[in-house]
Amino acid sequence: MSLWIPVTLAAALFQTARFMLQKSLSAVTLSAAGATFARFAYSAPLVVAALAGWLIVSDTPLPSLSPRFWGFVACGGLAQILATICVVLLFKQRNFAVGITFKKTEVIQTALVGLVVLGDTISTGGWLAIAVGLGAVLVLSKPPGEAGPWWRHLTNRASGLGLGSGALFAVSAVSYRGASLELGLDPALSDAPVLRAAITLAAVTSLQMIGMGLWLAWRDRAQLAAVWASRRVSAWVGLTSLGGSFCWFLAFTLQNAAYVKALGQVELIFSLLASTFVFHERPTRRELAGMGLLALSILLLILAI
Repeated sequence: MSLWIPVTLAAALFQTARFMLQKSLSAVTLSAAGATFARFAYSAPLVVAALAGWLIVSDTPLPSLSPRFWGFVACGGLAQILATICVVLLFKQRNFAVGITFKKTEVIQTALVGLVVLGDTISTGGWLAIAVGLGAVLVLSKPPGEAGPWWRHLTNRASGLGLGSGALFAVSAVSYRGASLELGLDPALSDAPVLRAAITLAAVTSLQMIGMGLWLAWRDRAQLAAVWASRRVSAWVGLTSLGGSFCWFLAFTLQNAAYVKALGQVELIFSLLASTFVFHERPTRRELAGMGLLALSILLLILAI
């Protein structure tokens, strides 16, 4: 089995746990921006410390970080911040499992962004899977209990947040893969993929922590205190974020970002279980049909690899 497969499965599991914690935080103590900042504030110091320790113990020099590397890092970091805020806001519109499903349109959009930015190609079977996934989005775009044709509901708040978060997560995924591939490391090194992922993750989370911290200090200083006050839960957000982000970054280093995101759709199963057994939410038949159709598109995309 290729290494990127178990790494991606671990990333999806970590990410589901993090979104569960962020949903709880945003519903009780923190705003969407505060819940997003908590993710970076409690993970960035750990990432930097772990990377520094690794470089010292292994006596490995830090590779040169080119302007192109920092450009990918900045673009991906900003896109991820905005995407995470969209997802936290989306939880207030629809239930947990459907919110995650909307976000998972990122696999469709990652294929397009990866093609344009990095030249990562998708097979004919892959594009067929994308078409099926678009059908799933149309099914999910209509909120329960609302009448009228489906296209009228594509402009509602839930659809906009979900599709927007998917596009932003697609940009961040491709940017992170681009940043990782920019690092001048000897491919023959056995730990080169892990080191690429760790350096990229440390750079991204540090910029995100500083950027969001300055933003909140300027616009909503009370949220900084709230993040600290909620540290018993926020710290777990940081830890699950650290585990998930490292696994995602390592997978992006090893494989085409669109394929990684395709396999990462297993998060649908994890989120549906969380929605049912943790948040006691019951999806409607339409929502289940939409999630099933999107799951079919995931399977088709995986088979097309």
